[in-house]
Amino acid sequence: MTTPAPVLLERNGAIATLRLNRPEVLNAADSALALAFRDACLALEADTSVRVVVLAGEGRAFMAGGDIAQFRDAPQTIAETLIDPLHQGLQCLARLRAPVIASLHGAVAGAGMSLAMACDLAIAAEGTRFSFAYARLGASCDLGGSWHLPRLVGLRRALEIALLGDTLDAAQALQLGLVNRVVAADTLAEETMRIAMRLAAGAPVALGQLKRLLREASSHDLAEQLAAERAAFAACVGTQDFHEGVEAFLAKRTPRYEGS
Repeated sequence: MTTPAPVLLERNGAIATLRLNRPEVLNAADSALALAFRDACLALEADTSVRVVVLAGEGRAFMAGGDIAQFRDAPQTIAETLIDPLHQGLQCLARLRAPVIASLHGAVAGAGMSLAMACDLAIAAEGTRFSFAYARLGASCDLGGSWHLPRLVGLRRALEIALLGDTLDAAQALQLGLVNRVVAADTLAEETMRIAMRLAAGAPVALGQLKRLLREASSHDLAEQLAAERAAFAACVGTQDFHEGVEAFLAKRTPRYEGS
């Protein structure tokens, strides 16, 4: 019997969906999933036709953290075969000019929460439960959790979430800024795709420049960021999409961006 692929890469036009596919263990990350995630992210990075990426989980959860069985049976392999490929994949997603949307439901715990925070936008179904969870296992975090959490919620609240490990519901996650929207559970896929299609209709170069500027802003002083903004705007002006946007605005019509 063929073992199902631990990560599925699906396409709907310019929208790519990266679907975690170990539903029998709530998509807990083991070495096979980590490697498949890295390879899928590398493929997305190499495909310039992708305008939006959706990250979702199959079954009853987005991701319930790391695979505890691997933690128990082969702890010495975790850094090399689990964390390293997950980090490599995560860096690919951060480098993409395409926005990345996390579509969240069920359990979003440990590495799953870190992965969700690393995405550019996050939409959660009602009933979603968030838990940083690492300290419960006597572990610190991975997948950029310590980088994204304080940037999203502030240092004091980040320390509370990480050290106490309390579970948060979707409404609390929205209030804290961990997600952008909460929707009815039965409309999650529809609402995610609606936002993905809206982004896919945008100007890819401009969206990519905005994503990069915002992600890199915290490492720049004001003068550096102003210079980066000037360079990014100049790059946008050199595209056909910029001229299309200007002409569409003046003509009071919807622009048609080709990604050039």
